[in-house]
Amino acid sequence: MSDLPPELARLRSSIDNIDAALVHLLAERFKCTQAVGELKASAGLPPADLDREEQQVARLRALADEAGLDPQFAEAFLAFIIAEVIRHHEHIAGADAPQP
Repeated sequence: MSDLPPELARLRSSIDNIDAALVHLLAERFKCTQAVGELKASAGLPPADLDREEQQVARLRALADEAGLDPQFAEAFLAFIIAEVIRHHEHIAGADAPQP
């Protein structure tokens, strides 16, 4: 490993830091969506909100384009996150359902 060019080591270190930040940001995002799921369940709202999802996809695609990131990649990434959020919301709604 000591034979690596210093620039490569520097770039890899930056990538590691960015990956750590992404994980922490995702954890924070899921804390917020957990609270949303609890509010939806208590209000009797469905786990999924297609209008909100469409707005988020359009917003994220525009942000990706502005940032020089492939909008299709950004949309696929968001779809993965949304699917996980909905799964959590369905679980919360099921947990809040009256037990027979």
